[in-house]
Amino acid sequence: MYIQDDFIKQNSVERREYQYNIANSAINASTLVVIPTGMGKTIIALLIIAKELAKGNNILLLSPTKPLVNQHAQTLSTLLTLEESVAVFTGEVSPEKRIVLWNSKRIIVSTPQVIENDLIARRYDLSKIHRIIFDEAHRAAGNYSYVFIADMFKKQQNNRLCLGMTASPGNNLSEILEVCKNLEITNIEIRTKIDQDVRPYVHDLDIKWKEIILPSEFSYTLQLLRKTLTERLNILKNIGVLDSASVSLISRKKLLDAQQKIQLELRSNPQPSQTLFKAASAQNAAMKLAHAIELLQTQGVNALSSYISRLTTEACSKGGSKASRDIMKDPNVLEAIAYVKSLKIEHPKIQEIVSIVNEQLTRKKESKIIVFTHYRDTSLYVLKQLEKIPNAKPVRFIGQAGKENDKGLTQKEQIDIIKRFKNDEYNVLIATSVAEEGLDIPSTDLVVFYEPVPSEIRTIQRKGRTARQMAGKVIILIAKGTPDEAYYWSSRQKERRMHQELEVLRTALRKKLQDPAAVYQAALHQENQKKIEEYSKKTTVKIIVDHRESRSPVMRFLTQKDITVEPQQLDVGDYIISSRIGVERKTVDDFLNSLIEGKLFVQMKNLRATYSRPLLLIEGDDLLTKRNISHNAIFGSITAIIVDFGIPIITTHSPQETADFFAVMAQREQKENERVVAIRGEKPARTISEQQQFLVEGLPNISAVLAQRLLQHFGSIKSLANASEEDLCQINGIGKSIAADILKILNAEYLKE
Repeated sequence: MYIQDDFIKQNSVERREYQYNIANSAINASTLVVIPTGMGKTIIALLIIAKELAKGNNILLLSPTKPLVNQHAQTLSTLLTLEESVAVFTGEVSPEKRIVLWNSKRIIVSTPQVIENDLIARRYDLSKIHRIIFDEAHRAAGNYSYVFIADMFKKQQNNRLCLGMTASPGNNLSEILEVCKNLEITNIEIRTKIDQDVRPYVHDLDIKWKEIILPSEFSYTLQLLRKTLTERLNILKNIGVLDSASVSLISRKKLLDAQQKIQLELRSNPQPSQTLFKAASAQNAAMKLAHAIELLQTQGVNALSSYISRLTTEACSKGGSKASRDIMKDPNVLEAIAYVKSLKIEHPKIQEIVSIVNEQLTRKKESKIIVFTHYRDTSLYVLKQLEKIPNAKPVRFIGQAGKENDKGLTQKEQIDIIKRFKNDEYNVLIATSVAEEGLDIPSTDLVVFYEPVPSEIRTIQRKGRTARQMAGKVIILIAKGTPDEAYYWSSRQKERRMHQELEVLRTALRKKLQDPAAVYQAALHQENQKKIEEYSKKTTVKIIVDHRESRSPVMRFLTQKDITVEPQQLDVGDYIISSRIGVERKTVDDFLNSLIEGKLFVQMKNLRATYSRPLLLIEGDDLLTKRNISHNAIFGSITAIIVDFGIPIITTHSPQETADFFAVMAQREQKENERVVAIRGEKPARTISEQQQFLVEGLPNISAVLAQRLLQHFGSIKSLANASEEDLCQINGIGKSIAADILKILNAEYLKE
């Protein structure tokens, strides 16, 4: 039986009762749909889109990646009768073309980053959109683009509805409610494989885990690495940032907590002791050593060797960390490296993978298999081993980003691999996390986890790659006595808790008790209405931003504060707050890199020469410990910037704080002091008096107030230029020093540098 709808092609989509029921529930309310992977979230979206089209509404469908966007657009174009109404927005489509498509198409399918950038640049707004569909809606938290877009949707469209779709919204009530709050969800539709309307479409899934015993040959290397790690842990325990130096009791979380304690001490102490710096280096080294131990335990010799190679490169590089150099000089580490090179075995998981794949293909030659690995190094080694199996046709499926000598796959290559996997040209996909989420990979007979993952979301997505159209099997490999065991049980516990929390929500709705989402809904609606009213009344505050800052979250946060962000190519500075204030924004890494490369003081000189009120903003933490740079050198550079260049320095902890600071400064400059925003050298359309004041503000140490006093006293710029030092000193606020600086600028002969 097929879906019958005017906007869906005849005999193209099987009618499934649960999909129909969910779509009917979601049509008039902002809804979060939670169903297992492989049960047709896209078809539910299709049904909703068809209903919106029937009402004459426009729809925006957002998906996290370009392959997913193209996949959704292809599905909609194939199944909808109005296939010409679908437009794809990715970074490959020019902004000019996106504007045209936005104004002419009914359905926009896009990555969220493109929509975010266009909203920041004010190329269009969301007033014409009635419904936004958020694919993989569990991402609607924190600083992800979904949150920004949903916030702008609230401000720009009163008659709005959202649809969130996910297999796993979070493992506790607070995470689930954060997604609901950000998307203004008032209705939750949850389905599990045991629900009555789902059961007819569910196939059996056999999940097994196999315990792998580490070979005795690994013991000596692990002993040496643990001994080295214990030495670093003792340093951390002795200064009181760790409660134990036992390797068996240590965890990544404890090491990160220790890092926070050390950084807090460094920031609060104007003259940190060498012990603190030694502790910071020891903590960094401990993180690297713990990772090396985990790699050997859970991945094998090949993965550890690749990591050691990267550590060696880092230790030899100019900007490499002291911790890396310390590790690579340690006698125990050097002995461990030499011993690892002599080993002729790999992790027993490799042979287990070969046996599992070989057995599956022998039993069922036409099988399709996915092997998930967390690390690219491992995936490459697994590929080489599986290529030796007679019936296997393996291929790697990795992300787009290139890493050292391992070039990533382009979007086109990813799509081609999936197509060939569907057509049986490949039958084993060796995939990293890129294959976990959303992509239209055909259902498989078998999914193998090379290692467990602690995230319940990723575990659910991996398992969902099988048992779609037929029974399926999942095998999880767990190395005994290693972090594999902790990750496996952590994931199971989180998944169980997530289902419990979802059931609480669903039960509350069924019993018509107070909807947990409604707790915030009424207040949220009132707050949003107030925001909309204020939004329409506000006068525009604008900040000119260098186009190279487009990837910074600062631009997003400024836009959320209703500040117009105007990207331009700036020769000097990153943010222009007013005609006199120009800001160079540097993250801690940027600042330290500029200092090492010798660019910092050249930039400060240009900043000082360009703006009458220059400012340097350093964003982030760990300025003194992030790189292996003497803190005296850092303090010296800061002193030179403040004293020699006369440039104030302000520090912020995050892009959010930076945006807050810029917003307050821009409001003060543009509203209270009525200063324009302009790049010096341009000719904005201003009155003569404004242009006169603009020119006078360019003189050294002349504020807007002093510029007005000078012009009122002398009557014209010509008279001001002819004034003597005594004449200038008659102005309140101008002493001999400032007067001398003004005359020096006005009378000095121009010499081209």
